[in-house]
Amino acid sequence: MDSRLNIIYEDNHIIAAVKPSGVLSQSDGSNAPDMLTILKGYIKEKYSKPGDVYLGLVHRLDRPVSGLIVFARTSKAASRLSSQIREKKFTKLYRAVVSGRLEGQGVLVDYILKDPKTNTVTVSDKPSELAKRADLEYTSAGFCDGFTLVNIALGTGRSHQIRSQLAHAGHPIAGDRKYGYKGRGNCDIALQAYKLGFTHPTLKEYMEFEIEAPQSWPWNLDFKADK
Repeated sequence: MDSRLNIIYEDNHIIAAVKPSGVLSQSDGSNAPDMLTILKGYIKEKYSKPGDVYLGLVHRLDRPVSGLIVFARTSKAASRLSSQIREKKFTKLYRAVVSGRLEGQGVLVDYILKDPKTNTVTVSDKPSELAKRADLEYTSAGFCDGFTLVNIALGTGRSHQIRSQLAHAGHPIAGDRKYGYKGRGNCDIALQAYKLGFTHPTLKEYMEFEIEAPQSWPWNLDFKADK
């Protein structure tokens, strides 16, 4: 089995796994590893599947971001999971370690414009013709040594949204030098998709999966909630 593979749940309809930082969600045409190809290989080998293996990508994580991702093993499952995402019935929660002290709870509403040539986005407080609205909710979970642990719920699913919005708010994510982090430490981007919740496409039961934060710096700082 591929050493990068950490499967949380699988049945005949879906497979949920942890995507490591640095691994693509799906191939970008290069030789870089991607979860879709890795999981197809796993299914083909485990179940001795002849020919091509079907696996549907229903949501993505940025390459530098780690965390939970679910794939559909049938086209029916893919369609039903995609419908839940469109109808905002699919829960995706993130955690991040950001620079500076970010207190309490809040909502960030911005307008994001992507530049495909540089694979970056710019953020503005004001709407424009080409920019897309982006909103998220955040809750501070603790502060330590110049960093805040933050829990995040997305209202929209824009490219690089969490990274760019937090940076625009003055709190770039630790390790995210593309979006303005200039602090100490050579680490992966400290952003993780830690919880997924959705209704199983055939069983019709609500399922929820959660993983623990990494044990590496800066996740292992002794974060203490403000009193």
